[in-house]
Amino acid sequence: MTWQNWAGTERADPARVVSPSSTQEVCDAVRAAVRDGLGVKAIGAGHSFSGAAVAPGVQLRPDRLDAVHEVDRASGLVRVGAGMPLHRLNPLLAEHGLALEILGDIDRQTVGGAVSTGTHGSGERFGSISTQVRALELVVGDGSVVTCSPTQRPELFAAARVGIGALGVMTSVTLQCVPLYALHAVDAKMPMEQLLEEVDELAATNDHFELFWFPHTSTALTRRFERLPGDAPLRPMSTLARLLDDEIATNVGLEALLRVGTRVPRLVPGITSLVTRAISARDFTDLAPRVFASRRDVRFREGEYFVPRDALVPALRELWRWVEEHDEPVSFPFEIRFVRSDDIWLSPAYERESAVVAFHQYHRMPHERWFSVCEDVLGAAGGRPHWGKMHRLDASALHPLYPRFDDVLAVRDEVDPGRVFANPYLERVLGP
Repeated sequence: MTWQNWAGTERADPARVVSPSSTQEVCDAVRAAVRDGLGVKAIGAGHSFSGAAVAPGVQLRPDRLDAVHEVDRASGLVRVGAGMPLHRLNPLLAEHGLALEILGDIDRQTVGGAVSTGTHGSGERFGSISTQVRALELVVGDGSVVTCSPTQRPELFAAARVGIGALGVMTSVTLQCVPLYALHAVDAKMPMEQLLEEVDELAATNDHFELFWFPHTSTALTRRFERLPGDAPLRPMSTLARLLDDEIATNVGLEALLRVGTRVPRLVPGITSLVTRAISARDFTDLAPRVFASRRDVRFREGEYFVPRDALVPALRELWRWVEEHDEPVSFPFEIRFVRSDDIWLSPAYERESAVVAFHQYHRMPHERWFSVCEDVLGAAGGRPHWGKMHRLDASALHPLYPRFDDVLAVRDEVDPGRVFANPYLERVLGP
């Protein structure tokens, strides 16, 4: 059976599909694959836009590796199966009065997939989900089980927290959680020129700040979140408001409009302006997982680069000028977020405070020219691509961007000398 990812950008016809329910069954699957000369990849939820999870050999589906193994409410340490989806983990944590320190705006990923690709949210004082990891259990290239942490095989830990699946099959993850908290969310429009002048202040003065901006318009949608205790009074969005904004405006309505724009590309600037006007201001308070994550039913292509903070505004101005000077119909917005630096060897935020620029295009419309322009501009600004998003870089281009790139390769040689976990994407970005 043909597998494809959520965005439809990657497909595979695996030679074998295995759905292990335990670490031992993962070990057995890896050893059997080695015996039969096949590669192995765990696919997660398939929400990466890159080929990171493409499995032409043995495709490991982690659906049954979804147990909550241990919860220590006092320390906040929680060990879960790597196949646990974030949208299921969040309410389970809440039952224990706990939460992940930060989440992205999608919660469909598995824990293993989110950690492996460096999934992140927005907040200059917060790192990616991978920075919340305190230990990992992996099945490596000979089918054996290893555990790594800051004190146990620390080099493997430094590489595997954002390991793109190159170092083994992740079977369980120990996460450092925090007490359950709420978020006061304020969504408001803002002139893009004003925002570019004030963006550093907005990122610094809000616990979480992000913005969406359609390049054919001069207005951005800003999102500001203030962290509150978990027992704070909640004032969630009404059912009607969620229906109008999250269902009609940004899903069903947007899909209908973009289908029209696909047939008549010259209408796209007007469509993006209409969508910007249709999205309303919002002010509500709810538990964090219900605020961070949004529904995304409209399919799209996505690339994303982490750039140094001082490079953000010049890069956005250059991309804005390019759109104004060309006839390219860009049907989806930029999403700009902020991520704290970390010490994870393959993290795009490695030792650098980062602004993260995501660029998109509706899946029925050509994306190649627009994505090439975005990669040119953001790459020239020193950007590092998100491993789970579309990009064109190979190992020769990525090597200079990561000071510990050779160390990652050395760890890979140690735990997977036979390249059991290789696939075409990993051969491109890490080398054969």
